[in-house]
Amino acid sequence: MSISNKSNTQTLAKYLALDQGGKIQAEYIWIDGDGGLRAKTTTLDKKPDDVSELKEWNFDGSSTNQAPGDNSDVLLRPAAIFKDPFRGGDNILVLCECYNNDGTPNRTNYRHSCTKIMQTYCDAHPWFGIEQEYTLFDMEGSVLGWPKGGFPGPQGPYYCSIGANVAFGRDIVEAHYRACLYAGVKISGVNAEVMPGPCEGIDMGDHLWMARFLLKRVAEDFGAVVSFHPKPIKGDWNGAGCHTNYSTQAMREEGGIKAIHDAIDKMATRHAEHIAVYGEDNEQRLTGRHETGHISQFSYGVANRGASIRIPRHVAAEGKGYLEDRRPASNIDPYRVTHVIVESTLA
Repeated sequence: MSISNKSNTQTLAKYLALDQGGKIQAEYIWIDGDGGLRAKTTTLDKKPDDVSELKEWNFDGSSTNQAPGDNSDVLLRPAAIFKDPFRGGDNILVLCECYNNDGTPNRTNYRHSCTKIMQTYCDAHPWFGIEQEYTLFDMEGSVLGWPKGGFPGPQGPYYCSIGANVAFGRDIVEAHYRACLYAGVKISGVNAEVMPGPCEGIDMGDHLWMARFLLKRVAEDFGAVVSFHPKPIKGDWNGAGCHTNYSTQAMREEGGIKAIHDAIDKMATRHAEHIAVYGEDNEQRLTGRHETGHISQFSYGVANRGASIRIPRHVAAEGKGYLEDRRPASNIDPYRVTHVIVESTLA
């Protein structure tokens, strides 16, 4: 039995070409109680010049694991605006924070506390670049491009690959890349993964969540399903991570290698605190194999992809730059990860 859920883009196009009568569609997007994404759309009379002009909205939190049924309203407060690559024109995507009806942040709102710590240490100019890895499945639950009922050849030829026998889902990757650029997501490249960044402070979380939303929406058009699970396929296969590249102004300046080592020393003392927010089921991925360090041990090294923290070879040679934290899983909340890194290294 074949299952299809592809968008009928040719039919849809004639409706999207209709005049909107000066109105704007604003799609409000939020993170639900299970780390997924939800969205709904409202109509505006005009294009906003700033996020502060957008209204506060609400939704049924009992349907998203964010509130009980007898007190279910959760408030949506706009936090960031992006251009809408699906509707085009002046239509917008609005990333929102979730608040309870008493005005306190919802338990799922990690952006609130992340904003505070980024504001506190803004003079350090923390920059982030997160490498979002993911796995694509077809609608029948098979990995995209894998033979039905079997497995492909061993790992090796798939990394940065070229050719129909080793590269699968390229249309999705290219469409997503262009959608990110159009929307205003800071994306520095792709290599069968996505690299939002570099972003300063709170922007990292905003741009990664929006990149994920765009990826899922693009995949809809191709009838594919995106998984952010860190070990979607058991066995002798690499897991999926969110390697987090981090630097401060002190690290990027001449002699910054000392600040890099100081930061690593501080992170080493809080390994458990980091692992606690570095993704669900991460123990399935951080085994000490498949280019990972073991989840129970902290390590670092130059150009060592089996370490917790990698100092790139060119950074060690130049004596300045950034570090790469290889521990975060592909299903992280980037607000929690960037928060703990700044807390450990700058507080």
